Amino acid sequence: MVLIDYKSYLITHFSDFQLACLGGFFLHEGVFFLSGLPFIFLERVGWLSKYKIQAKNNTHAAQEKCIARLLLYQFGVNLPIWLFSYPVFKYMGMRSSLPLPSWKVVLTQIIFYFILEDFIFYWGHRILHTKWLYKHVHSVHHEYATPFGLSSEYAHPAEILFLGFATIFGPAITGPHLITLWLWMILRVLETVEAHCGYHFPWSLSNFIPLYGGADFHDYHHRLLYTKSGNYSSTFTYMNRIFGTDIGYRKLKALKNTGLEDNSEQKRQ
Repeated sequence: MVLIDYKSYLITHFSDFQLACLGGFFLHEGVFFLSGLPFIFLERVGWLSKYKIQAKNNTHAAQEKCIARLLLYQFGVNLPIWLFSYPVFKYMGMRSSLPLPSWKVVLTQIIFYFILEDFIFYWGHRILHTKWLYKHVHSVHHEYATPFGLSSEYAHPAEILFLGFATIFGPAITGPHLITLWLWMILRVLETVEAHCGYHFPWSLSNFIPLYGGADFHDYHHRLLYTKSGNYSSTFTYMNRIFGTDIGYRKLKALKNTGLEDNSEQKRQ
């Protein structure tokens, strides 16, 4: 009831354009920075360091450079994407009016968006790891071999446009309710921030959801040379397993697990 009353206020005081473009953009910025900034704090003060995947830390200057570039890219690239995507969303049937969609519709669309985005992202990301595109475009994102939450959206403007297509394609072809679009954007931002956060916690989703990649999976991608990194998907692991682009990661995990088992045996003796 509270959600409906709040939604009624929004649709009576703001236009669809304002809600979809400006509302979506500023909601994205809020979720992105509020979820990403704590990982800079954790890295600087050294809290929860036992869960940090890499021992190396980024310098303060490197983190500040990332934030400065992000502000430029968010307003110079992401905001125009929201503005130019709006006519497509409207043409395909996006609405902000009541009634709200059922939870079954919302859940089905969100799952579809995650699967579709992951598929498109996987192939787009692999293309970006070809020699020329990596050197001139994707290497910007890989400036941070030790990723942290906010580095998830630190990329060349061409890459933001290229891989951003994967995020908006699902909503663009289905014309969801604005609430669904906002929810998808929030979940996608939280997912990519978590994948780049640099920490693997006991409560990380990859410990509970089968086929979910998470920070440990994507951190491996940043540590290796672009020709050997693998782990190209954004959210799930199955595309890499199918096409054999996670072999190095799985071998490393097997070695680590063997080492842990050996240590456990030694302690028992």
